[in-house]
Amino acid sequence: QVQLVESGGGLVQAGGSLRLSCAASGRTFSNYFMGWFRQAPEKGREFVAGITRSGSNTAYGDSVKGRFTISRDNAKNTVYLQMNSLKPEDTAVYSCAAGRSGRLWDRRDYDYWGQGTQVTVSS
Repeated sequence: QVQLVESGGGLVQAGGSLRLSCAASGRTFSNYFMGWFRQAPEKGREFVAGITRSGSNTAYGDSVKGRFTISRDNAKNTVYLQMNSLKPEDTAVYSCAAGRSGRLWDRRDYDYWGQGTQVTVSS
């Protein structure tokens, strides 16, 4: 089992920045690739960003490319999502997830999920 706890969400004005953190516990963190997904009201879960076990490769959803950056610190068992130039359409619950094998962008390939943290961007 892997437990994931997100933090760092909140209310920010359009154009602002936030950094989300996801702390993992349980199994060996470096054995898992990690991802961030988001879900807005009445919308499906959307891939935001993913990072491989070592952190050497990343992937991003089209809507966040160039604005968001995913990173990880395996010594701290933590994955981060730096969000810049935020827009009202970025408003959603952001969840981190851990997977053993599969594709970074495919939510079906993730085995463990956090509860999520709310991000609200005002216009």
